[in-house]
Amino acid sequence: MGPRAKNSRSAELLERAAWALKMNHLSEAERLASEVLKAERGNAAAASLLGQALLAQNRAGEAIVPLEKAARRSNDPALETLLAIALAASALPDEALAQLRRTTARRPLFPPAFRELATQLHKRGDSNEAIAVLERCLAEAPQLVELQMDLASLHLGLNERTRARAALTKALAVAPGRPDVVALLARAMLLDGEYASAADAYRHVLAQRPDDAMTRAEFAVCLLEMGDREGGEANLRAATQVQPQMLFRAIASLATPAHGRFFLRPSDAAKFLQDDKV
Repeated sequence: MGPRAKNSRSAELLERAAWALKMNHLSEAERLASEVLKAERGNAAAASLLGQALLAQNRAGEAIVPLEKAARRSNDPALETLLAIALAASALPDEALAQLRRTTARRPLFPPAFRELATQLHKRGDSNEAIAVLERCLAEAPQLVELQMDLASLHLGLNERTRARAALTKALAVAPGRPDVVALLARAMLLDGEYASAADAYRHVLAQRPDDAMTRAEFAVCLLEMGDREGGEANLRAATQVQPQMLFRAIASLATPAHGRFFLRPSDAAKFLQDDKV
């Protein structure tokens, strides 16, 4: 087979592998990507697809070698980040952090590596260092909405609501009205006791994502705090219908607000939330 035909064959196999991965046909994606790698050991796209397929099958340890070889050959930051994910999933957190620190030190900037480094640091309990990592990336690329949201979430976790809101304000300047940003800002408002403003923000989100159970539950808390017991209870009931696993969270949301309800038995609260005729 000549070089041109070989390249065409590889391209076809990679396209099929990418589609198989997208459709969650993981073993097929693994097989096709492996076939390309056998013929072309330095094919970064094949290594990436193989790594993703193996990670999705909870076989992170098997993904390390092909990803490591491909990353060494290519210096591709996407492959290096995927390798770090495989290392972390294989209970090798120090190696994962070392790889991510090398990747984030290079330029041009590769934001997913910063996000992954912040994630791994947060998992270790190093939230302040995770914040510093995100801020370092955002200093060079302030338009990255996802990183601003990650930063805001970390600040909220540390109860630094003013800083969280500052990050979200910057995100909204780049992406006005984006529902996931507005929802996170509404949560900060809710925590600050700004129930009316938070409720307005939640309404904006629910107009675009009516099946967002978490947002609906938090909206319900705002209504309960504002004295709208009927509206709050109706929204909590709707949230548990969309996601039944939220039932116990909804029970807590029902009992906590000043204008909520108290039940002696959780089963009574569950019945109340699940009964459409109440």
